[in-house]
Amino acid sequence: MSTTAVGRPIPKMRTEARRHRALGLGTLVVILLVVGVVSLAVGARALSPTEVWHGLFAAPESDQRLTEIRLIVHTVRVPRTVLAIVAGIALGVGGALIQGYTRNPIADTGLLGVNAGASFAVVTAIALFGLTDPFQYVWFAFLGAGVAGVVVFGLSSIGRGAGNPLTLALAGQGVTVFLAAMTTAISLSYQKSLNALRFWNSGSVSGVGFGVIWPVTAFIVVGLVLALTTLPALNLLNLGDDVARGLGVNIALSRTVGIVAITLLAGAATAACGPIAFLGLMVAHVARYLTGPDYRWLVPYAGVLGALILLVSDTVGRLVVRPGELDSGVVVALLGAPFFAGLVWRGKFKSS
Repeated sequence: MSTTAVGRPIPKMRTEARRHRALGLGTLVVILLVVGVVSLAVGARALSPTEVWHGLFAAPESDQRLTEIRLIVHTVRVPRTVLAIVAGIALGVGGALIQGYTRNPIADTGLLGVNAGASFAVVTAIALFGLTDPFQYVWFAFLGAGVAGVVVFGLSSIGRGAGNPLTLALAGQGVTVFLAAMTTAISLSYQKSLNALRFWNSGSVSGVGFGVIWPVTAFIVVGLVLALTTLPALNLLNLGDDVARGLGVNIALSRTVGIVAITLLAGAATAACGPIAFLGLMVAHVARYLTGPDYRWLVPYAGVLGALILLVSDTVGRLVVRPGELDSGVVVALLGAPFFAGLVWRGKFKSS
């Protein structure tokens, strides 16, 4: 059995590392559940733990106050809590994957153009068809996000730089700039589109019912399954294409499956919530700090952290300006902007 310089068996060290990572992941899940319960109690009308329990599980009552509590919990608090968890997982996993596939530490899911594609589809649908209900235009948002992802991936797969992570980043930036310009042109021409885009672009998990959440969750589950199947290959790809190819990885297939997974995850979450900036970027770095570079652990950590941060942001947004609230996307951006600046400063500091 091989040992380290101090004679400690390497397999034992790996077992301890796996145990610590599993314990850390379990702890994060427990914290997420606790924050979920807090989320059910916090809002314009604060609820006690007993009232939350009644709202969730008690039989319908003739008492008007108890009926109101059930209505608040079932139609407002539970949907936004579930959506925050589901969308947070999707954006966290998507952020970790896009950084792995592009080998770019400041990459985010918006790099594939999904945010810009969703925004363009929303304003176009409102301008052309007069849609006003989120249940109606959420599907256009998902379609726009998917088409943008396919276009970016297609552009990065042709020419001399095909398959290069830098080519993918450049293609994504080009498509994003083009779609953002088109979105601005349409929204300025149609006041109704501008008003809807202003609301949708802030990023929020409120006001969305289970009629939207369940179908969106189905797409996210498919994206998660695809993501999990690519993790061993993604570890090898980060050693370099030549090494991965020598170890038997089908690079084209792995990247294709990975990009499809990212598009499904980010597209579905963005369609339901609007663009949530910086979330995938933040949690990927925090997860990497906690787990190291092994994507088999990094990705699950990123998913749980994404859900936790989005749920905490939504809960904080309901507290700071009561009886009103700040959209969760705004709170995440307030956290993410200094985090992003810190990453840039840290990079410059290390290179100087």
